[in-house]
Amino acid sequence: MKEKILINARIIDPSQGMDEKGSVLIDDKGKIKAIGKNIKKINEPSAEIIDIKNRIVIPGIVDMKAFVGEPGYEYKENFRTLSQAALAGGVTSVVTMPNTKPIIDNVSMVDFIIRRGRDKASVNLFPCASLTRDISGKEMSEFGLLSAKGIIGFTDVAKTVQNTETMARIMDYASDIGVLIMQHVEDYELSKNGCINEGEVSTRLGLGGISYIAEKIIIERDLSLLNEFPCRYHVNQISSKESLNVIKRNKEKGLNFSVGVSINNLSLNENDIGDFKTFLKLSPPLRLEDDRVALVEGIKSGLIDVIVSDHTPVDEEGKRLPFAQAAVGAVGIETLLPLALEMHHNESLPLTKIIETLTINPANILKINKGSLKKGSDADICVFDLDEPWMVNGDDLKSKSKNTSIEGRKLQGKIQMTFLGGEVVFKS
Repeated sequence: MKEKILINARIIDPSQGMDEKGSVLIDDKGKIKAIGKNIKKINEPSAEIIDIKNRIVIPGIVDMKAFVGEPGYEYKENFRTLSQAALAGGVTSVVTMPNTKPIIDNVSMVDFIIRRGRDKASVNLFPCASLTRDISGKEMSEFGLLSAKGIIGFTDVAKTVQNTETMARIMDYASDIGVLIMQHVEDYELSKNGCINEGEVSTRLGLGGISYIAEKIIIERDLSLLNEFPCRYHVNQISSKESLNVIKRNKEKGLNFSVGVSINNLSLNENDIGDFKTFLKLSPPLRLEDDRVALVEGIKSGLIDVIVSDHTPVDEEGKRLPFAQAAVGAVGIETLLPLALEMHHNESLPLTKIIETLTINPANILKINKGSLKKGSDADICVFDLDEPWMVNGDDLKSKSKNTSIEGRKLQGKIQMTFLGGEVVFKS
């Protein structure tokens, strides 16, 4: 491969505290050779010159929560279509969920998923295994064996370990061997038969509600256990301001853990559900506008560490049902960054903070060498136009499923190019 130099770029790399005009030099092995304002194309006469035209260059996005349908649900998504959607969204590293069919909870399934991903995917894949066998919430998976095979973390995805004794054993063992635990936070007794936020909208629509307490109580339980068993613990997604209060209190006490939030909960609220829009049936549910605003503030203050797409492809038949029976989830990996940029345009968040939650923060939590443009790093790069307007059309999305929660939404900010290992893998 030939050396490349990206010129006339605004480079934003939170891992280096960088926001400056300059160039990026990529060596012939697909690594960052040099970066900044002192690189001159005249000093690199053999390099291929790519004019970025004053657009923004950031590290490739690291998405900590996305579903790929292989094996078992290829009709929803597969490695090829997930890769296409991710790269179109500037996402170069994806943490995949284990709720496939069969579930990824044993060594043979890990071997299969890694081999299959290597052959079919064109992004960096970091697979998770289930926290408990068969995602049953009863018996913990073989953390040590599965980690040795390449598993990045353990999660039961949209299910929660309800039994406190089981969760204590999981965290105790995880603290001994250093694996990452990623918990969905929901008390089943308190969320039973619910499908949207408990409140005025659920009452008006005649739908079962899910109280914020169902989320808050599991966070309080797990953080109490974390105080006794200090493992690598991550709250997958939060949705309410009351949960933030618990997180703030525990972080101020010095407890070490990380927190994620879905882009859906940052950009939508329960009123967007309107008259039973099933594409907005999500887990955790969309809550009040006050909650959405509090979550944005939680990112600003550092209480929330990462933004995830929570990319959950669902076939059309799964959504074209009465709200209570409809499947949960929305695709979002392709629109993750453009939707997050809304918070910059409406002056809710600094641009560098948004980029930080999508790049270096998830990389640090996962302990992977991604999310940075430091010298020697893989040249995984996203180039975007901060101001280009466009409108979301589900039929144009590259995901195999078209269940976007923001159909018809007007966005400002568009991915122009994505590099993986120094090679251009997407160009708009």
